[in-house]
Amino acid sequence: MNEPLSLDADQARERLAELTVVDVRTPGEYASGHVPGALNVPLDRLGRAVPELREAAARGGLLVVCQSGGRSADACARLAAHGVAAIDLAGGTSGWAARGHGLDRPAGAAAKPVWAMDRQVRLVAGSLVLLGLALGLLVHPAFQLLSAGVAGGLVFSALTDTCGMALMLGKLPYNRATKNGGPTLDATLARLRQEA
Repeated sequence: MNEPLSLDADQARERLAELTVVDVRTPGEYASGHVPGALNVPLDRLGRAVPELREAAARGGLLVVCQSGGRSADACARLAAHGVAAIDLAGGTSGWAARGHGLDRPAGAAAKPVWAMDRQVRLVAGSLVLLGLALGLLVHPAFQLLSAGVAGGLVFSALTDTCGMALMLGKLPYNRATKNGGPTLDATLARLRQEA
């Protein structure tokens, strides 16, 4: 029987015991609430985890999840390029929670959740556009090039389905910190190897 390309939250919940769930969000996002049993392998570090994920997929299925489904679909495509079959959780963690399914948080996780990456990108992009326009009006018109640069970056991001700003924001301390209760990648990889 062929595995489906994606599962909705209810379908995934029914099969949760037989799947290895991998959350590809940043450690900060993961610590703010994740699908029960999910292991954190940030999207920008996915390549390092391919051997362990290949073994997990062979054992019983690999379910990939992010906040809303965009990054997990990207992760599934990257894994497929390495010959690893993975299933995408349609709607991501947001869809999971919207269906009334509970989220787990690591012990010691901060009470204040980290914003989802798409929300962080919208805030930074919008702020830079407004800054460029304000400086262009108040200081020198050349500052409007900042707004044009951000707009061009957003168009490029949409056309290529990539996001350089998200990659940069993912490296900020509050997104990377494991002291907020999120596991390190090495700990996650060790756990994947133990489950083999």
